[in-house]
Amino acid sequence: MENKIMLITYADSMGKDLKDLNNVLNNHFKDTIGSVHILPFYPSSADRGFAPMTYTEVDEVFGDWKDILKISENYELMYDFMINHISRSSKYFQDFLKNKDESSYSDLFIRYKDFWKNGEPTEEQVDKIYKRKPRAPYVIATFEDGSKEKVWCTFDEEQIDLDVTTDTTKQFVIDNLSFLAKHGANFIRLDAFAYAIKKPDTSCFFIEPGVWELLDECQAILKPMGVEMLPEIHEHYTIQLNMAKKGCWVYDFALPMLVLYSLFSGKNNRLINWLNICPRKQFTTLDTHDGIGVVDVVDLMTDKEIDYTKEVLYKKGANVKKKYSSAEYKNLDIYQINCTYYSALGNNDAAYLLARAIQFFAPGIPQVYYVGLLAGENDLELLEKTKVGRNINRHYYTVDEINERVTDPMLQNMYKLMEFRNTYDAFNGDVTIVKPILENELVIVWEKGELKTTLIADLKTHEFKVMYVNEAIQEVELDLT
Repeated sequence: MENKIMLITYADSMGKDLKDLNNVLNNHFKDTIGSVHILPFYPSSADRGFAPMTYTEVDEVFGDWKDILKISENYELMYDFMINHISRSSKYFQDFLKNKDESSYSDLFIRYKDFWKNGEPTEEQVDKIYKRKPRAPYVIATFEDGSKEKVWCTFDEEQIDLDVTTDTTKQFVIDNLSFLAKHGANFIRLDAFAYAIKKPDTSCFFIEPGVWELLDECQAILKPMGVEMLPEIHEHYTIQLNMAKKGCWVYDFALPMLVLYSLFSGKNNRLINWLNICPRKQFTTLDTHDGIGVVDVVDLMTDKEIDYTKEVLYKKGANVKKKYSSAEYKNLDIYQINCTYYSALGNNDAAYLLARAIQFFAPGIPQVYYVGLLAGENDLELLEKTKVGRNINRHYYTVDEINERVTDPMLQNMYKLMEFRNTYDAFNGDVTIVKPILENELVIVWEKGELKTTLIADLKTHEFKVMYVNEAIQEVELDLT
């Protein structure tokens, strides 16, 4: 994987399809983007692609595999594999409903009658489960013969959980990961990974040693094919640290809230602490297709600091309200805030550009969500139309809109920063977080041989500069005028 900035986008969010996406990338972002995480582009029945019916097809609305491979000619690619679930509308589950115990796919799913001792969990067992719903996680399967039973369902009712411990599911994983690896994937993101291992009388979330065994199984499939994997987990930061110790790629989901707190308060202590201890083999984020994570900073910030950051966000954030992250707007996760990152900073250009500069200097490979790439504001029209909270940060950009947005002076400066981050070799060296004298000061240094670059920022005024050693071995300032 090249140490260059990765774009996160849906297949139909930068233009209407994959062909438009490829043209937009080549016309505007060839130097700013090194790789692309194309969010699920498979035929799907729900959750904007995250309820896949198959992994062997590209949804014809977006294009086909030729369009995917065309993008791979210039950019490394990341695909999603929903290791925890498959679509209720998939041929696998539909065959199970038709043939029940005689279905060759019956072992793909977690049947309550087999999982729980008496076919049902006790109230105490339900309370232990790390849930996304205010009840036991299941849906009722109604079979063709008229019988009914409960099967495990963590998320939307269209997303039926897989039993990753059976031979049938293990073969399903082998077949599909191998297929994706052969069709252009450089990286595969294991979506909802922490939910995949389940045992009675536990939280059914990141259950050890099962999660490590599952990772080893996926690694055994992908590593010989030259493909890396990235488990997706939103939870306490120590999980990411533990995974990093085992050599895994991880996400930095703590950075978004830490940067907001730092820019709101003008204080550097929480951010500097994290930059010193965070994994180095990681992907950094400020925004994704989900909300801004809160659970990820528990114990990195005090409860008072977290509440302060949330309240300032709702007060200063452009047009964002608490209800957009509530059940009223179909929000599944109370530990996330639905808002674009630009709007979270009150549509403040100086604050936003500094936030990106901090991300680009933080340890790890930066990921920039497509809305963030264009400094998108909250899409209240799409939000109210769909009543889905996360759609506030999922605007559909036309090619004309993109052509206009990229001329914005602040974005032009951000793109200069991105090009610098992609090409200056010091970012492949060692990083130092300089011990500050003032609480509003942030200084980050990257060095490799004679090359050196320094971010010098004032978290209170949002002013910053980037210094670097040029080819003549002279320290000069990056031009961001």
